[in-house]
Amino acid sequence: MSVAKSNKPQLPKGIYAITAEALSNGRTNIEVVRAMIAGGVPIIQYREKRPYKSQRQMLDECREIRRLTHEAGVLFIVNDHVDIALLVEADGVHVGQDDLPVPDVRRLVGPGMLIGLSTHAPGQAREAAALGADYIGVGPIFSTQTKADVVDPVGFDYLDHAVAHAGLPIVAIGGIKQHNIGEVARHGARCFALVTEIVGAPDIAERLRGLNHIIANLE
Repeated sequence: MSVAKSNKPQLPKGIYAITAEALSNGRTNIEVVRAMIAGGVPIIQYREKRPYKSQRQMLDECREIRRLTHEAGVLFIVNDHVDIALLVEADGVHVGQDDLPVPDVRRLVGPGMLIGLSTHAPGQAREAAALGADYIGVGPIFSTQTKADVVDPVGFDYLDHAVAHAGLPIVAIGGIKQHNIGEVARHGARCFALVTEIVGAPDIAERLRGLNHIIANLE
């Protein structure tokens, strides 16, 4: 049974912050999300790669994050777990090339939820639009070790291609840091996914304010 919602949200520009509790210096995902919101982030994705965290624990976390993001007007995306995204009424779900296919995800979530798809090559970007994805992740731009199954860096050639030809909103991802986000922006990216640069920062809110300042000065 499809769950239909009206007024599908749009992917905003700016920092697309991704949780990673194992890399958060002992802070919980909820603590990290509160700091992300305080730093003015427009998008938060819940991504949990710890194998010992139960479905129930993830659901409880996502319910609280949904409450916090709803109150703050922040877009909330759930990575991989379509069932949890539906249960907490997230704004969207993000899947990879080896996860549930986008058309099947759409059958589950209905027309009103954003679906993001990770892509690593021009052919995948072309296919994403035909499959019905609302935006694509493009990367990894630089080397990254935030998950076990990461692919090799694609560099700027694929980002340049996606900006010119994808026909969908783009989220640049993979090894993006404070020192190189300006370079990524100069290649046409307007939405930037960051993990360790945010969750590993001593002061998450202050780090986000610094990143937002860099982006604002590039426009």
